[in-house]
Amino acid sequence: MIEAVREAGRCPTTAEAEHITRVVLAALGSQITGDERVALAHALPRRAAALIASEPPARHPSPAAEFVESLTAHLEGATPATARWHAGSVLSALPPLLGTPLTTRLLSQLPPGYALLFGVAELTPHP
Repeated sequence: MIEAVREAGRCPTTAEAEHITRVVLAALGSQITGDERVALAHALPRRAAALIASEPPARHPSPAAEFVESLTAHLEGATPATARWHAGSVLSALPPLLGTPLTTRLLSQLPPGYALLFGVAELTPHP
């Protein structure tokens, strides 16, 4: 997973990719609740699963823009644009690990806007 983040995020070092992954996964852990949170943790490597479980879940998930903005405080020197880049680098590495059913369940629990961070098209149904 770290190598996928390093490649997608064009991180110069593995250490930087690991740091970005830790920050983003801990933040994601606070956004997911219930069975999806447990399934997400089980689908990830042990260290990544611990990051998901490390943050208490929020009562309501933050909108995607607020989620990205919150990352700027935890990523040294990050701007909103670089925080979005880092979030996308980490979250887009998840669907291949999780599979489509779990990714879909996670995205259905999150507010609109997260799908693009996961590298998934966000389609809206026609009435």
